[in-house]
Amino acid sequence: MSEDVRPIVIKRIKKTAGGHHGGAWKIAYADFVTAMMAFFLLMWLLGSTSKGDLKGLADYFLNPLKVSMSGGSGAGDATSIIKGGGKDLTESSGQVKKGNVEAKVETKKKAPDLKSARDEQLRKEFEQREKASLRELKKNIEKLIDNNSVLRQFKNQLLIDVTPEGLRIQIVDEKNRPMFDSSSSEPKPYSKVILREIGKALNAVPNKVSFTGYTDAAQFSGRDKGFSNWELSANRANSSRREMIAGGMDENKVLRVVGRASTVLFDKNDPLGSSNRRINIVVLNKRTEEAMLQEDGNATVEIDADSGVSVLSPGEPGAL
Repeated sequence: MSEDVRPIVIKRIKKTAGGHHGGAWKIAYADFVTAMMAFFLLMWLLGSTSKGDLKGLADYFLNPLKVSMSGGSGAGDATSIIKGGGKDLTESSGQVKKGNVEAKVETKKKAPDLKSARDEQLRKEFEQREKASLRELKKNIEKLIDNNSVLRQFKNQLLIDVTPEGLRIQIVDEKNRPMFDSSSSEPKPYSKVILREIGKALNAVPNKVSFTGYTDAAQFSGRDKGFSNWELSANRANSSRREMIAGGMDENKVLRVVGRASTVLFDKNDPLGSSNRRINIVVLNKRTEEAMLQEDGNATVEIDADSGVSVLSPGEPGAL
């Protein structure tokens, strides 16, 4: 009796890595998506960049060293490429398309001129300090008048106020108490006291000083031919300058001495009134001082405390 022999079959299962259940395809897909995002981002950037900026980009990639050394400007056209090859898109003036709507990219606003703004701020601060200094000088002169028995008598004839030109001190005549003798430029004794005391007080500030003489509308009655109210008013202004210097005022403070005759009346309703005969002493602020030093051709620009800007050409009556 024969025995059946069955063959032994061994099945070996070959395992393959991945197959349709593997993850390698995900990496490839992620790379593809990344490349597409980079492509569309590049397309968007190119579409939103102006021609001038595109020219700058081209210049940079053609010759990056030259553009970098020149501070980011391409050959021929000024571009907004910054050092290192980066680009400031906020300075572009191109068009960005959104569907059917075109949105204009606003040009980056220029920074303000900080130096000019700072200079203007410093000037304003200086003018405020200067105005406060002149107000303080006004108070001191008024206190000086109140404390001086001689000056106190003339308080009504001493008019002090702060104007756009500076601190103005007007010394006006009264009917029975003139500052000068008729047709004369020699101050009365009490006028000398007033001028000298005020002169010393003005040394408290560094500002320059101007002197202007005025007369009434009466014609000059002196004997000298050719001598008029122009010369008389100028001589009285100059006599006032001399007395104030004699009283102790620094002579370098004087910027202008001028006679205006009866061109600007104090009392327009009474051209012959005594108050029209006066001396104006103005402690000038810096702005007015600069305006006085300006020249227009052969004429000198002058700012008067009463009438504003006037022009006196060299040789004109009243100009010293």
